[in-house]
Amino acid sequence: MSTLYISRLAALAEKAAEANADAFTAAADALANTLAKEGLVHLYGSGHSVLPAQETFPRYGSYVGFNPLTDPRLMWHNVLGAGGVRELLWLERTENYAEKFLDHQPLNEGDSIVIFGHSGRNSSGIDTALYAKKRGMTVVAITAKSNLDKPASHSSGKRLADAADIVIDTCSPVEDAIVPIEGWSRPVAGSSTVLAMTMMHELVARTAQNLADRGIELPTFASPTIEGVTLHDTDVIYGQYRERMIKAQDNHLAFFKSRMQGES
Repeated sequence: MSTLYISRLAALAEKAAEANADAFTAAADALANTLAKEGLVHLYGSGHSVLPAQETFPRYGSYVGFNPLTDPRLMWHNVLGAGGVRELLWLERTENYAEKFLDHQPLNEGDSIVIFGHSGRNSSGIDTALYAKKRGMTVVAITAKSNLDKPASHSSGKRLADAADIVIDTCSPVEDAIVPIEGWSRPVAGSSTVLAMTMMHELVARTAQNLADRGIELPTFASPTIEGVTLHDTDVIYGQYRERMIKAQDNHLAFFKSRMQGES
């Protein structure tokens, strides 16, 4: 083995590619259906699972239609203290918190959402999946099926995979870390976040191809290091993204007002 981490990670990625063949096709079709109708594909995670959402959009090689749902209270900004890891770990395990955040987001019927979560047992992701299903959305979970033999801790009796319409397996092991170190009692070098990003980039590519097969091209960010691409091109795409978000927010307004009045 020439490397300690990379070769192990590559083997897991290849395993996931084979294991998820049908799930990739189903998920790409669902996301393309949403985008073809000018809906949004939302992205959600907490803790380190926020990172795949941020990696997906906005970035070079991604396109208009994705909407990362990033709650700063579920992201760590310090190791300890305010904005620290202990606080977010507590909050992501607290039931009924996520819906307070999601009520304000432009989630509409016909949209899709991709939820990231290694263990699939945190309340944050499960609550989000259940909330999205009630709103008439397609739910895609990117999680590790290796955790499915663990009992559910959510009051619904569900894990993230149980609450989703489509499940994509990262093939990350339960312990997440994949490199055993001789003389150490625990392995090092986490795999779940990198694998989740890899699975999502596969979905980005397949969804784009699905749309192209329908004759649809979406505004796509490209690096200004490419000849003929300028920073102005990026600003134009941000404007197109803003237009789609305003439309989604307009569609969401009636639900939001009724929710605030206790009617939903």
